[in-house]
Amino acid sequence: MAIRILSVDDSRTIRLIVTRSLKPFDCQVIEASNGEEGLAAAASEKPDLILLDISMPVMDGVTMLTRLKEDEALKMIPVIMLTAEAGRDNVLQIAKLGVRDYLVKPFKDQQLIEKVGRVVTLTKKPNP
Repeated sequence: MAIRILSVDDSRTIRLIVTRSLKPFDCQVIEASNGEEGLAAAASEKPDLILLDISMPVMDGVTMLTRLKEDEALKMIPVIMLTAEAGRDNVLQIAKLGVRDYLVKPFKDQQLIEKVGRVVTLTKKPNP
């Protein structure tokens, strides 16, 4: 069964990069463009992993993460934060909220695959 990954980012480009990076693997990527959509998608889709941007309109990633961790049905879903800021204070703040890992933008496909592969088991799709 395909791994279900929720990509929450206001940048369509980042969501496309995530989808393209994970294409060779048995994954289904679900997309949301802000934290509010992300929370709704997490509740309805129950993904195996969430890739979550910090800076977004409507609801930012920290607020979404806080709400996820407060929800009994969703709090166990692992989260990898995507951030443009690698500052120590920023990293400490998101670490306290219970993220599995973080990735600093811009990132390479291989970096994303390595981080995701540490949280969920990525299986290559069979060649047709």
